[in-house]
Amino acid sequence: MRRILLLLTFILGVSVLGAQPTRAAGPVATPAGPPDAPAATGPVAPIGPGDMVLGKADAPITIIEYASLTCPHCADFEVHTWPQLRKDWIDTGKAKYVFRDFPLDGLALRAAILARCAPPERFYPFIEALYSNQMLWATSDDPMAALQRIGLMGGVPASKFQACEADPAMQQKVVASRQAGESAGVEATPTFFINGNKITGALPYDDFQKALAAAAKGS
Repeated sequence: MRRILLLLTFILGVSVLGAQPTRAAGPVATPAGPPDAPAATGPVAPIGPGDMVLGKADAPITIIEYASLTCPHCADFEVHTWPQLRKDWIDTGKAKYVFRDFPLDGLALRAAILARCAPPERFYPFIEALYSNQMLWATSDDPMAALQRIGLMGGVPASKFQACEADPAMQQKVVASRQAGESAGVEATPTFFINGNKITGALPYDDFQKALAAAAKGS
């Protein structure tokens, strides 16, 4: 608990200092349980409460991604690899996907809260919108105002956005997700676990295809 509070204090401090100077339609994300971030119980925490699952719940392959919404490499994966991966593996029911927050800075934490503030069916569209427009809001002179505009476009009223951003419980869930990643050995973003096997970096689709094909043979 003390570690969570210390990390939260650090990230929020970075956020305050920094504020001064769309995944496309597909399977609907469904909460795996109550909105509490999962605790790591091994090399990588299995799908549990708080996870938003994209794809069929009984898909034999599980892809878990730890990413930061301000990470350029994560955005690159979103643009160049994710669409084909989703088409070939998620939409076909061969695999299910879970995005987990691993914020690298205070602004990434704030963006993650915005995505969590939306209804479950809007979670992944918000992740897509945030990555697609990363250079606009992440480098804005007023990033919080830019995030609020993205929220409005996605159906999150300004009052709800502000309430979510000020909610310590929402902030702690994002921090707890990062801590679960650290316990699983995540050191950089993006990091993926395919049926528990770790892959680091925004690899091209062909490399992911090989890893997924190997997982399919072993499932």
